[in-house]
Amino acid sequence: MRSQSPVDSDIAPWRDPHLSPSERAEALVSLMSLEEKIAQLIGVWVGAEASGEGVAPHQSDMIEGLPEWTEVIRYGLGQLTRPFGTAPVDPVLGARSLAASQAQIVAASRFGIPAQVHEECLTGFAAWRATVYPTPLGWGASFDPELVEEMAGRIGRSMRAAGVHQGLAPVLDVTRDYRWGRTEETIGEDPYLVGTTGAAYVRGLERAGVVATLKHFAGYSASRGGRNLAPVPMGHRELADVILPPFEMALRLGGARSVMNSYAEIDGLPVAADEALLTGLLRNEWGFTGTVVADYFAVRFLQTLHGVAERAADAAHLALRAGIDVELPTVDAFGEPLVEAVRGGEVDEALIDRALRRVLIQKIELGLLDEDWRELPDDVADLRLDDETSRDVAVRLARESVVLLRDTGALPLATGQRVALVGPVADDPMALLGCYSFPNHVGVNHSDHGLGLDIPTLRDELARRVPLLTHEPGCAITGADTSGIPAAVAVAADADVCVLAVGDRAGMFGRGTSGEGCDAADLRLPGVQAELVRAVLATGTPVVLVLMTGRPYALGPEFDAATAVVQAFFLGQRGGQALAEVLTGAVNPSGRLPVSVPRDAGGLPATYLAPPLGRRSKVSSVDPTPAYPFGHGLSYTTFDWSDATVVGAADEARAEAGEPADWPVDGEARVRITIRNSGTRAGTEVVQLYLHDPVAQTTRPVVRLVGYARVPLEPGESAQVTFGVPADVASFTGLSGRRVVEPGAVELRFGRSSGDTAATLSLRLTGAERQVGHQRELLTSVRTEPLVAVRHSA
Repeated sequence: MRSQSPVDSDIAPWRDPHLSPSERAEALVSLMSLEEKIAQLIGVWVGAEASGEGVAPHQSDMIEGLPEWTEVIRYGLGQLTRPFGTAPVDPVLGARSLAASQAQIVAASRFGIPAQVHEECLTGFAAWRATVYPTPLGWGASFDPELVEEMAGRIGRSMRAAGVHQGLAPVLDVTRDYRWGRTEETIGEDPYLVGTTGAAYVRGLERAGVVATLKHFAGYSASRGGRNLAPVPMGHRELADVILPPFEMALRLGGARSVMNSYAEIDGLPVAADEALLTGLLRNEWGFTGTVVADYFAVRFLQTLHGVAERAADAAHLALRAGIDVELPTVDAFGEPLVEAVRGGEVDEALIDRALRRVLIQKIELGLLDEDWRELPDDVADLRLDDETSRDVAVRLARESVVLLRDTGALPLATGQRVALVGPVADDPMALLGCYSFPNHVGVNHSDHGLGLDIPTLRDELARRVPLLTHEPGCAITGADTSGIPAAVAVAADADVCVLAVGDRAGMFGRGTSGEGCDAADLRLPGVQAELVRAVLATGTPVVLVLMTGRPYALGPEFDAATAVVQAFFLGQRGGQALAEVLTGAVNPSGRLPVSVPRDAGGLPATYLAPPLGRRSKVSSVDPTPAYPFGHGLSYTTFDWSDATVVGAADEARAEAGEPADWPVDGEARVRITIRNSGTRAGTEVVQLYLHDPVAQTTRPVVRLVGYARVPLEPGESAQVTFGVPADVASFTGLSGRRVVEPGAVELRFGRSSGDTAATLSLRLTGAERQVGHQRELLTSVRTEPLVAVRHSA
């Protein structure tokens, strides 16, 4: 139990569970000194290196010269930064060490308030020996929010069991330029897919009792040239219609209690200083009541990188006024500079109190101010961060994330074939992990500790299933050495089929080919991997090209000779197993592309959310048509799509007469299609629904996703899939700058992908133009009903 300080009593109002969290917080605010207030608005990063760059550039600048631990916590402490995610630590020892630190924090301050503990958790709890799941692009490829929610629940429970209260995930940035290194951290290029999947992750984490932190709010992914932290040249409509909706969905549908600011500057204004965004929109318009935490060092960056603040105190003032409540990762501008600025009358103490209330309310909601709060659970000796159930979730998600892009007969691999496995990522466990996994993020600096996990490679798993397997790497992931290519060519030429695995190695700030700060000048495969591909294709042996990457790479005409192409986005610690199961046919692939795969490596990347002139046209010699469009993915079985209709007697009659169905601007359109598995094996079809708005007051994407459903079917089985599309989902930012539902002709298109329409239904939005806001309907409902099952004899 926590120690009792002199002011503690049985009737201390901030501990009274009968009072509301706001009443309990207010009781504390009125008693705290300025130093005690500000102490609740800072984090401390114990163990971070001050002698070098450590995890990130500028890290040493920010943490050098920090006061001693006892001095830091003398007035209390708001947050503890990454006690598990800074260096390898045994989970049980780490939990006990964290409990000891919390006991010191509680004992050191007058009010005995524990610190809120946060960790990274994008691909799992970023701790040594914790399960590593697929990266967010893999979540998007699965088109399975329910499984993502299950994964997040596993992550959250493991964090809470270790004494962690807050997770810095999910990333809700909609990728706009695949050259951006953090593309691997995004869920995809479509706001509806990102929003529905991100909201599911939030629900899983929050239901486990962990505060989900939405990042990066907002605009971070739209940087010029795909460069990290580069300026964002984005207009109001792109921000409103593409970037912001996932954050709205995660707040309203997921219940996220924290938001992290973006490093970006949008049209010259850094987000960390943007009061209109962080307070006007997020709080006043959207009604967000949780905490806004600074991305690491973002407050001081207002001075050192953006140049909008002259001193640290000015940076702190700008951030507080904008709406940032907590400075992370460690005390800096919110420390002595802010104390002096308040005492000198430069910063209104009311800004401190505003942030403090939010911080205290969240701690109260987490139970940190309750009398029965404990530093250490009774069962800590049994703490395990990687178990069989978690690994099962990881492999199921990995299986659903594998995308079969092309197959002309090489897959699944036939029994008894001589298989050559070639490529630099085929036998590299790290090539399965994203940059925010512990082994890649932190473990690379502590090689003496090992991976901490069993991570079978693609080679390991194929060798268990393919007796006649030979292997040659051919080349490294990076570098110019081609000396290994002849050996790779030799084994490929001597095989019946070659599995050629190329791709990325995630890292941080130039230490990888994908990941934070690992941006790309173009979309060519790293190093000499393209040369390896060309050489192997030239052998004439059927080639299964497997891409294990953090971004889509261009697959131009030179790759068309591949017999099959498989895309996998960092599948996690059981990714080798998932890939081997798909290649050998034990698993039927069901993944769909969350990003388009470009054909041209040198042209500016363009996502599918483009108006007509953003696509191929006669007025430009550059053709941005992708090699494989958003939503594309194949299966080892076949599916027939039929009987697409607008549901409702009157609408069906109008459709039979060749007239568009009516869709009130404040109503719902219900559309239905029948899917039949016409093949010989079980499989899952992903039914996608797109909106086409041919004439609008502003230019619109040719199509955009408004609904989707995974439909598992046995051979011969059929199912009806019905979507209920609220007219609000058809809204966009109009000429007035406000979101509107505009009357007029539209189409709802059933698609196998954004580029493959199976059926088109004509509708007309009827009524007067209608303005909608944050409380609009965000989701298209989906109902799947089986129709018939046909049994096949063996």
